[in-house]
Amino acid sequence: MKRRKFIRNVSLGSIISGLTGFDLIAGESNAPEVDKFNLDYAPHFGMFQNHAGKDLISQLDFMADQGFLSLEDNGMLGRSVEEQEKIAKALERLQMTMGVFVVDGGDNWKVSLTTGKSEFLENFINTCKKSVEVAKRVNAKWMTVVPGFYERNLPLGIQTGNVIEALKRGAEIFEPHGLTMVLEPLSDTPELFLRYSDQSYAICKAVGSPACKILYDAYHMQRNEGNLIPNMEKCWDEIAYIQVGDNPGRKEPGTGEINYKNVFKFLANKGYEGIVGMEHGNASSGIEGEKALIKAYREVDQFNN
Repeated sequence: MKRRKFIRNVSLGSIISGLTGFDLIAGESNAPEVDKFNLDYAPHFGMFQNHAGKDLISQLDFMADQGFLSLEDNGMLGRSVEEQEKIAKALERLQMTMGVFVVDGGDNWKVSLTTGKSEFLENFINTCKKSVEVAKRVNAKWMTVVPGFYERNLPLGIQTGNVIEALKRGAEIFEPHGLTMVLEPLSDTPELFLRYSDQSYAICKAVGSPACKILYDAYHMQRNEGNLIPNMEKCWDEIAYIQVGDNPGRKEPGTGEINYKNVFKFLANKGYEGIVGMEHGNASSGIEGEKALIKAYREVDQFNN
């Protein structure tokens, strides 16, 4: 995992995270330093806009000041080249890593790759090619792939075969560039084809490429199958990326039923050095909600205590 070689000093306008509170002394010239997290948690834009404002670079500065080392941005593919380059420069300046963005050509949330139809395959291939260019621009390594909905008029095995063939084509595009598409089983609707960790594991094995791995989102997997740690263990050699969110509610750790201290301890014990994407909302609104979110991560990150 790419970690900064130094701990950034927190600016006077920043809110210091940690268990000791968030208030700065007025007129203080040297703010306390922020300890690094044990794992590489990645916020997304909008998560701290009450502190940092709507400007994306200001939000990145705030994230870095709180000790976060990475960023996720699902919608990066849809941003202008100018904005992508601006974000990339800020990430480089802050020594932050770019996490996932979504490979989305408009077919992710409908019946598409499961059909085997050429128009969906061609759109997927073209979107993968565009994603390579964006990944190079923002120095990303992982891209989220969603195969779309079930085709109810085809047997499940045929649909699975169609998805595997499409992903093989995608892997051919990403692999020469050292990029990895990560398949995300989701829980948003039962119409989604990819829903389970073992299903994703079997598909990755069939594709047989380092460019096709699993994005294990603990929120979705808690909803669809539970048994998080044993299932991660079973699928571990195909998992390349982790996302989190508590259930119910899809908010920060500590707001639901998932024991994230144990989940994060498992990841650390496995030697996981990748990104843990904060793929959730804030449980409370405003500045106080953002303070609570940072504090929640500081607390749950102490999984060895």
